[in-house]
Amino acid sequence: MSVRRIDLVGFATGAIIAHPMRSALTSLGVVIGVAAVVMMTSIGLGAQKQVTSAIGGLGSNLLIVSPGASRGPGGGFVSQGAGTNLTLTEEDAKALGTLESVVAVAPSVRGGAQLTAEGANWNTRIEGVTPDYLVARDLTIASGRMIDEAEARQGRKVAVIGQTVATSLFGDSDPLGKRIRVGTVPFEVIGVLASKGQSGFGQDQDDIVLGPLEAVRSRVVGKRVKGDNVQTIYVKAADADSLDRVQEDATNLLRERHRIRQGADDDFNVQNLASITEALQSSIKTFTGLLAAVAAVSLLVGGVGIMNIMLVAVTERTREIGLRMAVGARRTDVLFQFALEAVVLSVVGGAIGLVLGIGGAMLMAKLGNWPTAIAGWSVPLSLGFSMLVGLVFGAYPSWRAARLDPIEALRRE
Repeated sequence: MSVRRIDLVGFATGAIIAHPMRSALTSLGVVIGVAAVVMMTSIGLGAQKQVTSAIGGLGSNLLIVSPGASRGPGGGFVSQGAGTNLTLTEEDAKALGTLESVVAVAPSVRGGAQLTAEGANWNTRIEGVTPDYLVARDLTIASGRMIDEAEARQGRKVAVIGQTVATSLFGDSDPLGKRIRVGTVPFEVIGVLASKGQSGFGQDQDDIVLGPLEAVRSRVVGKRVKGDNVQTIYVKAADADSLDRVQEDATNLLRERHRIRQGADDDFNVQNLASITEALQSSIKTFTGLLAAVAAVSLLVGGVGIMNIMLVAVTERTREIGLRMAVGARRTDVLFQFALEAVVLSVVGGAIGLVLGIGGAMLMAKLGNWPTAIAGWSVPLSLGFSMLVGLVFGAYPSWRAARLDPIEALRRE
């Protein structure tokens, strides 16, 4: 007489419920393993999102050109002190604007600034820019307008401020047309930037003042930047596909303009934000994979625990196994029952670990102030791998139980 599979499910469930503490401890290794894997992968995905957000906040399809070391008398590149290695000029920016697939070029200078207005004061950063800065950095105007070409060229003392600066200096009142003092220099507010919020690196992107390049360079930054030198040139490509080509063309053009001999080092740096993002994400993926692999070791430990407890259960239930086989249970029925017990213990542990892992990942993301990212594949993978652990590590105890001789089993005390 064979035993129905539904009855075997009942037998297996009853055996698990009959020893709740032992069943819980048996599943504990799987719980810890799954929770650790889910948490590690979610932290890695969150880090990738944060990096993408941080770099994406600078602008899309963007190259950042910055000066390198100054060339010394012997033709080599040497550091000559702060402010002396500004090798980029406005003419360089104009030349970069002639390249194919370039849609905007924005030279800039920057510095710290103490602002005062209507009895309030605020310390922030100020950038001297041209009108194309909005396009290059993917910024928009919430109210008022941007600096125009005439104001940029003539160095008029007008300013576009971020939302944080507007709130800090003027509260809820409209700042347009009002004056702020940048140090001792008065500027008229002509526009307010739309809010961009916190960057992925924790910087307030709304805490900024934009002024005409010439006005900021001559009246605010002062001795640090002279002549028509600039500290940064933002180059926006038409699309992501043309970014690498624009980077190569920009490098060749600047080397030619700066008369750098073949084989000599550049006196500037061209940073491709897409390449930086890709490199950082690749590093994070590798690190996340290593963490997940280490965490997965605890799943193997949990599997060994299941095997150990199931072997003990086979020994304790020898007479029960012999009795069932004596009344008609087949060896396959015994094998199925014990394998089912192992799989249920493992899957239940995996489900609990999945819930704890997701909860732990959300808590850590909140405490660390980074994006919450739970991989969609974590649910089926966790449950599937838990089932696999139960099958693999429950196979030997189940086989031992099925191989027992009924007569010898009934004699066992």
